[in-house]
Amino acid sequence: MAIPQRDKSQCQYDQISLGEVMLRLDPGEGRIRTARRFTAWEGGGEYNTSRGLRKCFGYKTAVCTAFVDNEVGHLIEDFTMQGGVCTNFIKWREDDGIGRSIRNGLNFTERGFGIRGAVGVSDRGNSAASQLKPGDFDWDHIFGKVGTRWLHTGGIFAALSETTAALTIEAVQAAKKHGVIVSYDLNYRPSLWKSIGGLKKAQEVNREIAKYVDVMIGNEEDFTASLGFEVAGADSSLATIDTAAFKAMIGTALREFPNFKVAATTLRRVLTATRNDWAAILWHAGAFYESRNYPELEILDRVGGGDSFASGLQFGFLEFNDAQQAVDYGAAHGALASTTPGDTSMATRKEVEKLLAGGSARVVR
Repeated sequence: MAIPQRDKSQCQYDQISLGEVMLRLDPGEGRIRTARRFTAWEGGGEYNTSRGLRKCFGYKTAVCTAFVDNEVGHLIEDFTMQGGVCTNFIKWREDDGIGRSIRNGLNFTERGFGIRGAVGVSDRGNSAASQLKPGDFDWDHIFGKVGTRWLHTGGIFAALSETTAALTIEAVQAAKKHGVIVSYDLNYRPSLWKSIGGLKKAQEVNREIAKYVDVMIGNEEDFTASLGFEVAGADSSLATIDTAAFKAMIGTALREFPNFKVAATTLRRVLTATRNDWAAILWHAGAFYESRNYPELEILDRVGGGDSFASGLQFGFLEFNDAQQAVDYGAAHGALASTTPGDTSMATRKEVEKLLAGGSARVVR
């Protein structure tokens, strides 16, 4: 059973994301606390899907976000342009000189190794994106006149402030009005919701957003925290229990949100920071679809693996409108993204399809 989609010929973009794009500072093999140099990347949970769809799968994408009009803001813009993601909808905010009232978000992330887990330290208070609010984007123009087939946003952006929560609700409502497929990654982060009302606020906002979502992404812990659904026996330490808990969770969620056309999650069992069992599962039209397993996947940088799963999933539906293809492309793309540094995918469609076909890691000459 296919997901209803807008006619590609009537849309300038295949996908648009709404979210914050930060400057990621990466100490490589070292630690943040002892670093003397950092490699700069761009990254953001929502934006990463647009970049993956553009660079890996060749789709036309754009991002709705905001930067401060200074050198750091234009550095992140330059990364975005290198990623092929359209910057037409970026909102530029005046620099106050020292970042007292508005700034660009930074994200310090170390990769971890073996028994030492990855560490992320966000420095994003008062960021330009967190100050976005309803009315900042002309959704009727973006979704109606310009046109897109898919909107992706998520719980990280919605949690940045009360105004971004309200903007996310405005965006998904407008998308549904124009027949745009809406995907949402719950991505529950208690530290982000803490200052704007905590768990109660997270559930209030996410339950309102969920009414307009076609494709909901998140594991059983995300569903429990963000939407308030409890499932007995859930234990994220084992992928096999993740699968059972996810299936039970979907049955509960669909009774309240019958508008969900797809629900999906990655299944990750963390053996060490650099060795994970990896797979994915997807529900659609009354059936569950599972990807192949990638046991003991060797990880170089785990950050962004879930976002690459989401972009591969979107590609599977946009290209084939097929649930099995969606979960397979998503899992393979996420696995490959975990083998390269930075938040965003460096994989090609050819590499993804080679992996799907059972290709090995032998040298390519």
